Amino acid sequence: MKSFRRHSATVNAGSMADIAFLLLIFFLVTTTISADKGILRKLPGECPPNTNCTDKVAERNLLRIAINSNQEIMIENDIVPIDEIQSKVIAFADNNGKSNCDYCDGEQSANLSDHPKDAVISLSHDALTKYQLFVSVQDEITKAYYDLRARYAKQKFNKTPDQLTEAELDIVKKAYPFVVSEIMVKRTN
Repeated sequence: MKSFRRHSATVNAGSMADIAFLLLIFFLVTTTISADKGILRKLPGECPPNTNCTDKVAERNLLRIAINSNQEIMIENDIVPIDEIQSKVIAFADNNGKSNCDYCDGEQSANLSDHPKDAVISLSHDALTKYQLFVSVQDEITKAYYDLRARYAKQKFNKTPDQLTEAELDIVKKAYPFVVSEIMVKRTN
């Protein structure tokens, strides 16, 4: 009788590493990585030359916006819905309190800013404020300044903001400077 010798079955795994590498490359190339949302802001640098950055801001030139831990938005201690922020910021910045602004359309209220160049928005938030609400408030403030600048660009240059040259855009930004002071209120227990 002949005896048969059985060979154990083997799998050729020599190309497995190549296949795994190709699959890895395929998934890396075809996968999209979601970008984090954030606020696109140019952070302030040092104090500009010939400017005193320690000067105090007059009370009427400061608009206080606060977000508390209950996710309520307050402007000057009055609770307001988020859709009122834009109109309140426009009224504040465009007030023309000193009547020396030839491009302002404000009502010249004694409680609002003297001039757009003097207006400062103070945005404070609690440590428990939700990030999405904070970004939404920032968006409303930004929309207000965009509207003011767009109106000024139309009035001065008869152009929309996207049609302005760099020099014209600088003039528009100087007419309505975007000055926001952000403060996080820390909780003490």
